[in-house]
Amino acid sequence: MSDFPLSAGGARRPLSGPRRALTAGALGVLGVVTALAATLPANAAASTLGAAAAQSGRYFGTAIAAGHLNDSTYVATWDREFNSVTAENEMKWGPIEPSRNSFNWSQADQIVNHAVGQGMKVRGHTLVWHAQLPSWINSGMSASDLRSAMTNHITQVMNHYKGKVFAWDVVNEAFNDGGAVGTLRDSIFTQKLGNGFIEEAFRAARAADPNVKLCYNDYNIDDANANKTRGVYNMVKDFKARGVPIDCVGLQSHFGNPPSNYQQNIAQFAALGVDVQITELDVGGSGSTQADAYRRVTQACMAVSRCTGITVWGITDKYSWRSGDTPLLFDGNYNKKQAYNSVLDALNAATPNTSPSPSATPTRSPSASPSASPSASPTRSPLPGGCSATIKTINSWGGGFQSEVTVQAGSSAVNGWTVKWTWPGGQSISSLWNGRQSVSGSSVTVTNESYNGSIAAGGSTTFGFTANGTAATPTATCTSP
Repeated sequence: MSDFPLSAGGARRPLSGPRRALTAGALGVLGVVTALAATLPANAAASTLGAAAAQSGRYFGTAIAAGHLNDSTYVATWDREFNSVTAENEMKWGPIEPSRNSFNWSQADQIVNHAVGQGMKVRGHTLVWHAQLPSWINSGMSASDLRSAMTNHITQVMNHYKGKVFAWDVVNEAFNDGGAVGTLRDSIFTQKLGNGFIEEAFRAARAADPNVKLCYNDYNIDDANANKTRGVYNMVKDFKARGVPIDCVGLQSHFGNPPSNYQQNIAQFAALGVDVQITELDVGGSGSTQADAYRRVTQACMAVSRCTGITVWGITDKYSWRSGDTPLLFDGNYNKKQAYNSVLDALNAATPNTSPSPSATPTRSPSASPSASPSASPTRSPLPGGCSATIKTINSWGGGFQSEVTVQAGSSAVNGWTVKWTWPGGQSISSLWNGRQSVSGSSVTVTNESYNGSIAAGGSTTFGFTANGTAATPTATCTSP
């Protein structure tokens, strides 16, 4: 019986008992993947993160939000320091396919085209995720309809970016945080398609692009011995044994300090024959404590040849989804922090990777949701101007939260809409998708994008955001011309 017995269309058989993710073979690999601590000559040391990573055949990237591209310092720092990029929200299902088979490429293309022009790699994030889904993906869909929608979405998005994206997060955050090893979170995908939806998604992705790297991405899989980590490990081991296409595992790594066995964890996944990518790194704290944590993460990646790159989840603390934790390498004024220097030194000290894992060479190459929490009861506005707005909390974590706003037309069609609300306690939006915002103090105004302003009578559309502060669902009003 396989370690993670998933069937393409059915339910997963329960494991017969607790199992250890660290097999003797996985442990044995530690002896051959530790890197030498040789330091490059001083005159060879690179002065930027991307250039330093490239010396060992790796990338050092960042997450970029299209809404911040009008900040010239933001763009200049991105261009100078990083050689890879991940779109923060713009490639997720809701923002990129807000209406069925009608795709909005504009914001994602803006990021990708800029990156290609700068010679950067591009990571695709993400194709299948339980959150930030468009409203047309709903519980009323049949299994066959959802399967068709998922396959079409994967195919269309991957075809659009073929040759520009070197790796895709095919499935994101599918495992439960607690419970028995290998349990998946309850989602529309498990409800309709069973646990085999992960395999189905990876097979559809490989059919869409035979050359790109296909990754599974998740949070809280940094500890080598955690139940969630062991569940993902067993799945990858099973996939590799049965020929299910999977090329890499993404460790989101949102934490205050890496676990003591972090390098061991990277090595155990690499021993299965997949790359490991640190995909959404941010480390809460400040000063030497934060710098030491960043150093240990970077050194752990550099010590394993199949750890092919690191992406920090943003450039500046000012725009971070967890800005209260000051988790990034640049402060709110774009000053380099002590953590920046520790990462740069660790990258420059890395031994060149003389045997990188096989990979496609395209033209160019959390979501974090650390803990889901029940949402507060949504608030609905009256129908001035023929539309209403409902705010719903989707996820929350220390210092931040994610919300979805449903805009619904009344008895008449809407052609353009404006939603307004006032924050009750100092909250602020860090990232917005499917809308355009303006802010005056605690008052927020969001207007439609060009592609989602028209709503049929009785119909609806959604936009979403991540925000800093305590989760709140203020009363929103909606008006239309």
